[in-house]
Amino acid sequence: MLTKRGDRLEEVDAQVEWPANVWMGVSVENSKYTHRIDDLRKTGAKVKVLSLEPLLGPLPNLNLKGIDWVIVGGESGPGARPMRPEWATDIRDQCRASSVAFFFKQWGGVNKKRAGRTLEGRTWDEMPSEQLPRVQLPLAVGT
Repeated sequence: MLTKRGDRLEEVDAQVEWPANVWMGVSVENSKYTHRIDDLRKTGAKVKVLSLEPLLGPLPNLNLKGIDWVIVGGESGPGARPMRPEWATDIRDQCRASSVAFFFKQWGGVNKKRAGRTLEGRTWDEMPSEQLPRVQLPLAVGT
């Protein structure tokens, strides 16, 4: 689940028993919205995700305590505003320093496929280390 309405998370949190397979995330486009991270951190969600997309400004000194996964991406489509490379690499470096999984989704732009999704020469497809619980399936008869 993903929301831009972090202020509503307290109300929702009181009504939800967070199963392990429900990951909760907030969108943070620029520094004006970093307060949503604190809203997310207060929930009982087992996996907490930041969707920093479209990334429209730098996000220095993020508090990543309690955050499991950060996804970064640029804006796409007509009129897309550019994302600066140093914004993405700074967030990647913050994630690495805090042992938070980092996923670089795309550069964005009018033609996002042409812009690609490599950051400093490679793709970043990290996932949270806390995996969903695995279901043990019964063996088929005769095995």
